[in-house]
Amino acid sequence: MLVLTRKAGEGIVIGDDIRITVVEIKGGAIRIGIEAPADKKIYRQEIYERICRENQEAAQWNPSDLDALSESLQKRKRP
Repeated sequence: MLVLTRKAGEGIVIGDDIRITVVEIKGGAIRIGIEAPADKKIYRQEIYERICRENQEAAQWNPSDLDALSESLQKRKRP
């Protein structure tokens, strides 16, 4: 991990199109501003980790679930 020291008003640049600026340092928190292209997804770390965890859970399924879904759909087709 790269660790940099910045003061309020200073920033860092990532690549050619992402700029992160330290807006305010107050108490134990830091407010940052992020300038990035609209197509870049930006998440708080805890949100990103939750999305990854939920995607992994959704990708794991039991074949019996597919059988139950298939039976349910077949029952709908029957008059």
